[in-house]
Amino acid sequence: MLAQRQLLLIATGLLAGHAAAAQAAETPAPAKAAVMSEQEILFWVLLGLLGLLLLALLFTGIIIVTQMKPQLRQLYDLPRVHDTWSGRVLGLLVGDARLVRGDVRDELLDHNYDGIHEFDNDLPPWWKYGFYATILFAVAYLGFYHVSRNGGQLQGAEYAAEMQQAALLVATTSDDPNLLTTYQPLTVAAELSTGKGIFATNCAPCHGASGEGKVGPNLTDEYWMHGGEVNHVYKTIKFGVTSKGMVAWKGKLSGKQILQVSSYVLSLKGTKPANAKPPQGEKEIAGKAMAKL
Repeated sequence: MLAQRQLLLIATGLLAGHAAAAQAAETPAPAKAAVMSEQEILFWVLLGLLGLLLLALLFTGIIIVTQMKPQLRQLYDLPRVHDTWSGRVLGLLVGDARLVRGDVRDELLDHNYDGIHEFDNDLPPWWKYGFYATILFAVAYLGFYHVSRNGGQLQGAEYAAEMQQAALLVATTSDDPNLLTTYQPLTVAAELSTGKGIFATNCAPCHGASGEGKVGPNLTDEYWMHGGEVNHVYKTIKFGVTSKGMVAWKGKLSGKQILQVSSYVLSLKGTKPANAKPPQGEKEIAGKAMAKL
């Protein structure tokens, strides 16, 4: 009896040790901290040295200007230097800000209006040069975007190009709203009958029992807000239009059911039900959209 108990304890210990080992094996190892490569370390070291060099040059320049300020002042006061553009730049170093604020003469002009006098002072040069820069920018912009044939794209063309690029980045799967299907409308009576039942259950509360339109638009005329071809109707039903309250039926109806109800919706064209809602959207003729007058 004692031997059996010892064997039972040994077996229990072995099982517990095996379970603990398995649990330890399943526990993921802690992630190692990200370590910068030698190139990254060298880049930051060089960037730091460049910053220190620029600071040293700045302080050196400040010390030189401070020590040579009397000599620079004498040079600035020379008549052939004082009124030149380079002289005005030199004036910034000796405390004269004419290059920035312009000449301030404080001379009154010989006219006034309602007690308001006008001084004969220059506009600040930075303001004038900034204004000239806006003129040059406007001419360049007009030539590049509106005159040149190989110039930049305007807002509408740029948006269209970006949307095309975005469509290429989206996976072209059955759940891609940018991918239009290539279905043909169903014409078999049984399929249309099934679509009618789906419409009565899910669509009639917004579009009316006969498609005459209630909260949603009228589905029996020639006007469509998101396209009246079967694949456009299929896309509208599947993905919805949340901004206009149209529910997305993807995941609630199968692809075949969406095609059935889409085909039934197209079969309502020209039925002219009572109390039909006024047309909305664009008129489609022979596959082309025409704006409603």
